[in-house]
Amino acid sequence: MICNLMPTLAAVKTPLYLKLARALEEQISRGVLRPGERIPSVRSFSRQQGVSISTVLEAFMWLENRGAIESRPQSGFFVRVPFAKSVPEPRFQTPAPRPAAFGAGAIVAEVLRSATDPASIPLGTACPDPELLPHHKLNAILRGIARRNRLHSSIYGPTQGVEALRRQIARRSLEYGCNFSPADIVVTTGAMEALNLCLRAVARAGDAIALESPTYFGVIEAVEALGMRCIEIPTHPREGMSLEFLADAIRKHRIKACVSITNGHNPLGYVLPDDYKKRLAELTAKHNVALIEDNIYGDLAFGASPPMVAKAFDRKGMVLLCSSFSKVLAPGFRVGWVHAGRYHAEVERLKFLNTVATPHLQQLVLAEYLESGGYDRYLTRLRIAFAEQVRMVSQAAAKYFPEGTRITRPDAGYLLWVELPKKVDAVELFRAAVAAHITIVPGTIFSTTGRFRNCIRISCGYRHARLAGGGTGAGIITGAQSRSTWLTWCASLS
Repeated sequence: MICNLMPTLAAVKTPLYLKLARALEEQISRGVLRPGERIPSVRSFSRQQGVSISTVLEAFMWLENRGAIESRPQSGFFVRVPFAKSVPEPRFQTPAPRPAAFGAGAIVAEVLRSATDPASIPLGTACPDPELLPHHKLNAILRGIARRNRLHSSIYGPTQGVEALRRQIARRSLEYGCNFSPADIVVTTGAMEALNLCLRAVARAGDAIALESPTYFGVIEAVEALGMRCIEIPTHPREGMSLEFLADAIRKHRIKACVSITNGHNPLGYVLPDDYKKRLAELTAKHNVALIEDNIYGDLAFGASPPMVAKAFDRKGMVLLCSSFSKVLAPGFRVGWVHAGRYHAEVERLKFLNTVATPHLQQLVLAEYLESGGYDRYLTRLRIAFAEQVRMVSQAAAKYFPEGTRITRPDAGYLLWVELPKKVDAVELFRAAVAAHITIVPGTIFSTTGRFRNCIRISCGYRHARLAGGGTGAGIITGAQSRSTWLTWCASLS
């Protein structure tokens, strides 16, 4: 029996459906609701908890997207196998923020090279399985556009981007709490170009940039390549960057800009509560610190609707929102975008100096796809697929990785952050995996200080059969075990 959960949730500043969903998830993990057990109907659960039917439906959809429950036709919702219930989440580490130089460029190069091995088990590549993407429809649109106008390859597109695509991006901005105009958007060659343009627009060489720790190694590389200084801010695997540490860093280091991945964090996977995003936007604005927000995984959040962004709380035009279609539709198109607020003119100028324009044929394809309808239904299927893959990989890791392993529980996307026992060297682990045609990413490169030496990032973007299909396997976790450890683990995913 499920008790009334609402009294314990009332003080938490989080969307009501998410409070309810997380409370239910906790009941599942404690065994109050067991695998295979039927959950009360939407209507009865609504009456029991004193909330609306739409709130319950959103909570159930969030849990279904995470793989915690499943819907059975004509029968209702049932509990699935718990999400790696016996494995704790990684610890929150709180070093004092300080300037640091990133010295792992050679390891980053190794990681990028390893991702090109076609025979590898792709546990390191932060990309979706091509079989999950609508490539047939995109290719059909591409052929149609090429037939209608054969001069696309002979002309430049506008620096700001094709208006039809900017119009679609503006339309979808309502989904995450904004109301953009197409004129305020600059289309970029992927989110990495958007990030670089934003950094160059708001800061100069020698300036201090606040980063989450851990954070995506591409962000660190970009900051360092521009001659700027990285200031690590300790980041909780579920609650995000410490705003207390950030405020202290702003006072001590004259922070010029802060880079934050608010939804579907890479590598931690969390989605920050709206109240946190509001406080983050207010804190940075108060001190005239530009906030560069990365939202490339926002459409892959395991909720009923896309989460809000910090940009929704921007009152001074100091939040620069970056996103991309690479993680959800077409990685090969390399199409991203940025809404740069008060920095729009400078970002557009730098875009011209950098690449003149993003190839417009790909932009036209994406614009027509978004306009044709069906994108939201496609996203729902994609979220469910990724939630299932995350669940399966988590269960396998919990079973085969050594005692003491800790694993994140993502709210979005398809990335897992795995904290292994202290004795494990993630760089050695990575190199042994590469030798066995398995790609992972060592945690060291997600920090500017050499931290996270016993952590790895695993991608669950590919289907289970693909993960189990390559390599010969190697016992690289415990050292003393046989060379079949990885193969056994990956085979368990099929």
